[in-house]
Amino acid sequence: MNKSINVINELLVDIFNDILEIEQKALQYAAFNDLSITEIHTIEAIGMYKTRKMTEVACQLDITLGTLTKAVDQLVKKEYALRRRSEEDRRIVYVQLTKKGKLAFRVHHKFHSDMVKEAMEGFTEEDERILIKSLEKLNNFFKSKYNLKIKPKENNNE
Repeated sequence: MNKSINVINELLVDIFNDILEIEQKALQYAAFNDLSITEIHTIEAIGMYKTRKMTEVACQLDITLGTLTKAVDQLVKKEYALRRRSEEDRRIVYVQLTKKGKLAFRVHHKFHSDMVKEAMEGFTEEDERILIKSLEKLNNFFKSKYNLKIKPKENNNE
């Protein structure tokens, strides 16, 4: 059992670090090499088609409104996002992606999709089923144990 714990721990840490490194390298060599991983994840949270309240995006990312404001400032400056105040209530600020931001969203989404497809190449249906079940158990454990927010299964493509 102890050996299994060590192996699983090493695998989880390696996979996490590898995915971060792969993402960073992919961003460096992509058309969007001016984006950081934090910025691309902010773009993902804003989503493709909906105009979102800044407070909603901050809540989804589990960051303060001030932290999101700094990130969105950079995205606006780089022309990936637009920000505007509500006409009805000037305290409410909305954010949405520009065409450039939507393209970055689609490219990053495709990057993740392709990465998973390639990683699962050669898996049988049973392998896929076992992997999904195991990852769901891990995900549920971490959410429960550490009181993490259960993020709604939003489809930001819509």
